[in-house]
Amino acid sequence: MLYLFFIFRTLMNETSLVATLAPNIPAMVELHFAIPMAGAIICPLNTRLDPNMISNILKHSEAKILFVDHQLLQVTKEAIHLLKNTQPESPLLVIIPEFLSPYKHEHKYEYETLVESGVIEFPMIRPHDECDLISLSYTSGTTSKPKGVVFSNRGAYLNSLACVLIHGMRQMPTYLWSVPMFHCDGWCLPWGVAAIGGTNVCLRRIDPEHIFDNIVLHKVTHMGGAPTVLNMIANSLTADKKLPHSVEIMTAGAPPPPTVISKIEELGFRVSHAYGLTETYGLGTWCLWKPEWDQLSVEERGKLKARQGVKHFGIEELDVKDPVTMESVKCDGKSIGEIMFQGNPVMSGYLKDPGATEEAFVGGWFRSGDLGVKHEDGYIEVKDRLKDIVISGGENISTIEVESLKEGVDVDAEEIIEYCRDRMSHYMAPSDRDFSRFATEFDW
Repeated sequence: MLYLFFIFRTLMNETSLVATLAPNIPAMVELHFAIPMAGAIICPLNTRLDPNMISNILKHSEAKILFVDHQLLQVTKEAIHLLKNTQPESPLLVIIPEFLSPYKHEHKYEYETLVESGVIEFPMIRPHDECDLISLSYTSGTTSKPKGVVFSNRGAYLNSLACVLIHGMRQMPTYLWSVPMFHCDGWCLPWGVAAIGGTNVCLRRIDPEHIFDNIVLHKVTHMGGAPTVLNMIANSLTADKKLPHSVEIMTAGAPPPPTVISKIEELGFRVSHAYGLTETYGLGTWCLWKPEWDQLSVEERGKLKARQGVKHFGIEELDVKDPVTMESVKCDGKSIGEIMFQGNPVMSGYLKDPGATEEAFVGGWFRSGDLGVKHEDGYIEVKDRLKDIVISGGENISTIEVESLKEGVDVDAEEIIEYCRDRMSHYMAPSDRDFSRFATEFDW
């Protein structure tokens, strides 16, 4: 199974890049091993991308092969059509079918057929250097064209083991896949779970009831998910759905509200919080929990879990610095600076973009673009994106603090403004509002 690339080796005169476009299915786990073992570089694509963006990434990455799930075949065909308008050659298309799919008769290459025809004796091609590329992950591109973030074998190795550690995994865990494997290679956990003999439970789509049923059926021990996933679970499962055993759930990014953390822990989950970026292979820090914190109130525990914490062992240095002077900020929980990283699980650079790479590492540190503070115990806490910070009267306003209102509450604009004025510094409170169908915008 891991040697299915034998059939393609004559097409690869040098190290080639192989793209994937699929949800969390078993083939995605397999391809995270098969592609590097064939001496190629894996490039997992975001399944939410439109044809134009897929076409641009395929062109930029120069992918030689594209493995695509049968449900994403139409958007892929549109992307390939666009690509043919700009370059003569397109990547070879390999369809990952559903069971008893007719695709094997329509396309020259079909995943399961290739697996069955693989040569067992095909030798694994090891990297010449541990700093050789293993993966190319594209950023979301919400404010500009997505950048290709280069991962090295060494960085992926260290980050996969670090993520296993901070996730509290022991030997032979059962991991439920709700974190997309296209996102930073699933926080490097396809490799990490395998390293400790774990079992992967794959979910094609995120559904709270489906998550619960799989946890019970497969005796899941660990899972991960964005705060939105935790919110879905907390607001979808009733008290009678309490888990038969405790499940460790790791979330990253903006912290879930304390009420969500409290509710989801009542269901049987144990929440831990981490932080990182595509450029740091996913998770780079974690809120290392101290036993004495268990005695605190739910609200106090929620505030502590909202912090992004300390670096894991793969990261050499983590700091919050003034982006101009590069001086470390005070550990007072108030002084704001930019969160910066050094270490092996920091990207090797942006593919074909030396200018952006140089800008990201000005001063010898990787600049995250995130603003944060350091508390007295050294734990960091993210406050905002550098580009999103709002300045009013010379004061910095964290949009994260302003936006951390509960979803689904039926209130009008005046109530929101009054609520903010009662609970925030007055310079933070909005003075005007504009409700639209898709967003709520405030003017200070």
